[in-house]
Amino acid sequence: MLSQGLYLLTMQELLDKLNPAQRSAVTYTSGPLLVLAGAGSGKTRVITHKISYLIKERGIQAKHITAITFTNKAAKEMQERATKLVQGLNLRGLTICTFHALGLKILREEASNLNYKKNFSILDSYDCGKIISDIVESTDKNIIRSIQSQISLWKNDFVSPEQLLADKSDEALWFKAQVYRQYQDLLKVYQAFDFDDLIRVPVDLLSSNLAVLHKWQLKIRYLLIDEYQDTNTSQYRLIKLLSGSQGQFTAVGDDDQSIYAWRGANSNNLKLLQTDYPKLEIIKLEQNYRSTITILNAANNVIQNNPKLFEKKLWSEYGNGEAIRVISCNNEESEADTISRRIMLHQLHNNTRFSDYAILYRSNYQSRVLEQALRNYKIPYTIAGGQSFFDRAEIKDIMAYLKLIYNEDDDTAFIRAVTTPKRGVGEVTLNRLSEYANRRQISLFTAIFEEGFASQCNPVQYESLLEFGKFVNYIQERQEKERAGDLLQQLLKAINYEGYLYDMEEPKSAEKKYGNVLSFTEWLTKKGDEDNKSLPELIQNVALISLLDGREEEEPNAVKLTTLHAAKGLEYPYVFLIGCEEGILPHQESVISDMIEEERRLMYVGITRAQYELTISYCEQRRKAGSLEVRERSRFLEEMGTNNIVDEARRKNEKISDKAELQQKFGLLRSLLKQTTD
Repeated sequence: MLSQGLYLLTMQELLDKLNPAQRSAVTYTSGPLLVLAGAGSGKTRVITHKISYLIKERGIQAKHITAITFTNKAAKEMQERATKLVQGLNLRGLTICTFHALGLKILREEASNLNYKKNFSILDSYDCGKIISDIVESTDKNIIRSIQSQISLWKNDFVSPEQLLADKSDEALWFKAQVYRQYQDLLKVYQAFDFDDLIRVPVDLLSSNLAVLHKWQLKIRYLLIDEYQDTNTSQYRLIKLLSGSQGQFTAVGDDDQSIYAWRGANSNNLKLLQTDYPKLEIIKLEQNYRSTITILNAANNVIQNNPKLFEKKLWSEYGNGEAIRVISCNNEESEADTISRRIMLHQLHNNTRFSDYAILYRSNYQSRVLEQALRNYKIPYTIAGGQSFFDRAEIKDIMAYLKLIYNEDDDTAFIRAVTTPKRGVGEVTLNRLSEYANRRQISLFTAIFEEGFASQCNPVQYESLLEFGKFVNYIQERQEKERAGDLLQQLLKAINYEGYLYDMEEPKSAEKKYGNVLSFTEWLTKKGDEDNKSLPELIQNVALISLLDGREEEEPNAVKLTTLHAAKGLEYPYVFLIGCEEGILPHQESVISDMIEEERRLMYVGITRAQYELTISYCEQRRKAGSLEVRERSRFLEEMGTNNIVDEARRKNEKISDKAELQQKFGLLRSLLKQTTD
């Protein structure tokens, strides 16, 4: 009894640390639950505590609980926090992952039900773009990106090529539908799925195979969904199928932070929950643990201009705090200089870290002029979402060869390598190769050398494939004996990758990309020579580095530059929200297409990233097509109201009469000058 008392007390102590609304959300298990979690209201805390509650109080085994979120980073954080709360208990089988990781898990286990090999390939955006490029016989990136985006939206809305091809009224869409059909056929040929398939295909399978559905419903007996407002149609269907008619789930989301309609997110899914689950319980988390009352008031004032599905108003116990400052600047260079100077002065005056500051903007191009200004003031910065070196297409091309040399059963690497550059191996031959390999349950590479495949292949194309296979074997035979640098040079020369780039790209782009390839191979050569490592050892190291690239244990002490979309879920003590002008925020395309509500939610997200201080800026003029264009301040600035908001545009010409204030400013300026000249 004593151990049971201690056990209950431990859970009770956890519950006592929550506010009443959070506690209700954690302990409610009588049916489907929607938790409306405002910005900074502790939604991750609710999810992790609920995992603990389900295991400790409801007796559900960890292996029957699945929590889904949208990013690997969020899943990792949730896993770490949940593990601490249930320390000492059996956590085997607890699943905390992204939607796509869960879909992949289902596909791996059910591959035979789909007539796929277990070691099917997952193609990244570049590989998929390359397939589309081949189908349309064009390298125009805008065309390829447009078709990719459209196919993605169709997949997420469960629209098949056959449905689309029945309607010829829109010629442009009908053309894309033809590409869509050929694209799907090729994915099957390659025994591959794209990113959208990772959810769409499991939904199709669970919908059509009752035995498989029951199997997964028994596996997943309680479902928790983070960032529910960002779900698309296919993700919602997956939730419905897995949670069954009883709706044993908790969905946590915020309709005020639904900002991903452009990539298929459907905010209507919140309304659908009430329709599909009449007994849905709704709990609101309105207490904010991040921001001051001033910041929350401004956010509430802005978002109340949107039609509300659920009424919600954030509040805080942190006091009014500093006033929000709105500043106008002559142009984008002036804006960047002003923001950089203010960060430097504020940091010197308050002895803060540079990582306490974030500069938020609507579009990536706005960071360019900021970077120059920050460098002028010697302010360290990082850009969110910057492309990893190992994510560059040209590095992935070379890595495909290296992966195939290391593991000839890697079908994804094989497909990329054998088609980059082209070797005169057509779709029909690859189709036959895939079917043969699938039938024999062997890798694509192994299938090349079998007489059974050779007998059914065009002799000319077979010769190209055989030559490719022999070259890979040639490198494999020498990889343990010869210097890695020499083998890399042989590889680049044999595939004529430089010539391929100049055929596919503009000269400047080709030169830059081949320069990256040379930097990569030179780095590998140096590592091989210095550490006396063979090519296989280097390939292993590079695979590990590319997986970990950009994942630092500790955030660097640097100002964070990020788009508003990438900033969601993050928080910073001091935030600068720039470019608040009509045409930028709200974006011009959104104004034209009547998407103002989503832009307003973006503004709301930007405001609520700030913990203590918020500064908002706009330009009076901005360069466009070589000439200056007069700008109009964003409508959202007026919507914030005036309570504890200082509009510095009106104080531009005011003289400072307070001598103490003057002396302080001169002292800070002297410190700034010393800092920038050291």
